[in-house]
Amino acid sequence: MNDAWRPSASIDTLSRRAAALSVVRAFFAARAVIEVDTPVLGQATVTDPAIDSLAVVVAGGTRYLQTSPEYHLKRLLAAGAPSVVRIGPVFRADESGRIHNPEFTMIEWYRLGFDLDALMSETTELVDRLLGSALYQRLTYGALVQRVGVDPFAATEEALVAAASSLGADGLADWSRREMLDFLAAEALRGVSGRVLVTDYPADQAALARLTTDAHGRAVAARFELVIDGVEIANGYDELTDAQVLAARMAADRDVRRSKGAPTPAPDERLLDAMR
Repeated sequence: MNDAWRPSASIDTLSRRAAALSVVRAFFAARAVIEVDTPVLGQATVTDPAIDSLAVVVAGGTRYLQTSPEYHLKRLLAAGAPSVVRIGPVFRADESGRIHNPEFTMIEWYRLGFDLDALMSETTELVDRLLGSALYQRLTYGALVQRVGVDPFAATEEALVAAASSLGADGLADWSRREMLDFLAAEALRGVSGRVLVTDYPADQAALARLTTDAHGRAVAARFELVIDGVEIANGYDELTDAQVLAARMAADRDVRRSKGAPTPAPDERLLDAMR
């Protein structure tokens, strides 16, 4: 008999996962963050060039398996919801490997009245509850990438190509500046063990975060990533709420996607209306 029918997760793993989710739910319940469900299948999806959605046909129309609950949660907030959390499946095309899967569970939450420092503090507290306490190192994106000999804010295209090539990247003629910086940042993180909070990303990596100014007077994204032993665990934003800026970013995203021959999903007009 073929054993292919057996689940890939052991019963012990499932038991430990259930216990961890119980901890997460208790963590948010104690803080009056209400758990909600959002659609897994939506009429719209993200325009981010770095994220590809899975499209399905339903009743003759195109729908998208959601890459995160972000858009739906923001619409709830605009409608007057308090701080909210959603724990459930999300989907991303072309993500498969040792630490990636096209379907995975995401915990996403929104905290009214929190600044970025408060959100980082809450994120690390949740991680400590799940993994045990540890020290956290805090690095700016600039300081991180400079570990591989590149100033991400000032380096020329030629300098980025040379640095990426020296670290084993190939086919660089087809890479954008953003793609080269993503590669260099990932390589820099290989040399940083433990729990690291990375802040002050370049403005063109803001995604859906506000822009702010760093200690050098440069425009940077008000966002952070938590990386543990080289693996991104969490991504947090001081959220953009300006519909006009968001619409412009979505249009720029679609231009990038179009230049690569990638699908160009329409902007989520319901999200834009909610922001307005």
